[in-house]
Amino acid sequence: MKPVKTAVFPVGGQGTRFLPATKAVPKEMLPVVDKPLLQYAVDEALSAGIERLVFVTARGKGALEDYFDIAWELTESLKAKGKQAELATLENTQLEPGRITYVRQQEPAGLGHAVWCARHMVGQDAFAVLLPDELLWNPAYPALKEMHDAYQTLGGNVISVLEVPAEHTHRYGIVSPGSADGLVTEVKGLVEKPPQGSAPSRLAAIGRYILQPEVMDVLAAGKRGAGGEIQLTDAMAEMIGVQPFHAVTFTGTRFDCGDKAGHIMANVALALERDDIGPAVRDWLRAQTF
Repeated sequence: MKPVKTAVFPVGGQGTRFLPATKAVPKEMLPVVDKPLLQYAVDEALSAGIERLVFVTARGKGALEDYFDIAWELTESLKAKGKQAELATLENTQLEPGRITYVRQQEPAGLGHAVWCARHMVGQDAFAVLLPDELLWNPAYPALKEMHDAYQTLGGNVISVLEVPAEHTHRYGIVSPGSADGLVTEVKGLVEKPPQGSAPSRLAAIGRYILQPEVMDVLAAGKRGAGGEIQLTDAMAEMIGVQPFHAVTFTGTRFDCGDKAGHIMANVALALERDDIGPAVRDWLRAQTF
């Protein structure tokens, strides 16, 4: 099985739920403690052996591109002051030339359309898709690495899933499950945002995918689905039965950082894990009378 070397990051959304902050700052650059959301997704991809990063952007995302550039003045200043720890924090923000590619999504036509915009960068190889809004936190065994390990055995298409409450299934792409082996479940069908009470299971796709390049041919048809958009879930559903398709249940903690409450929860949870700021945050929380 060929390893997956390319990851696509759809980062063209307007982030209207975080206005007015996102009037000037791309939502993917909103910090969780001291790293932008996008950096967590990039770190996850790199831990899985990804070599090429494709960012599908839109108008107003210049700060995102600047972030992954080399900040010469800052770097030289830190070197001159001997601040090695600070320099180390910049390592994954300054990847060698050629590893990051940017492509513009010129209209907000859905996640499937965003992925299709990266078709020439992907070529004829399997590729990963990571949605930075979904912070999947498991430093010991990152989600994409867990999926890639399964992919090396299973081949085909692999997605990450979690069980969600039945009353929330209408918010997600939901798996129609087949046989299960531990954390791995055969995918028999996929439904994007099924009406309340009609979901085939509670297994929800949570923003991590390893896909075969043939999905681009399906997306090229431009079929509109839920919300009048080109849905990635609908395109993946057409691959079921044509290629192997499995779901891996994520073993860490998921934070929906496209939601204000989820973003705040992520900040608190990750801050509490830190040796440098965790004790102060914990003491403050204990002192509150909520």
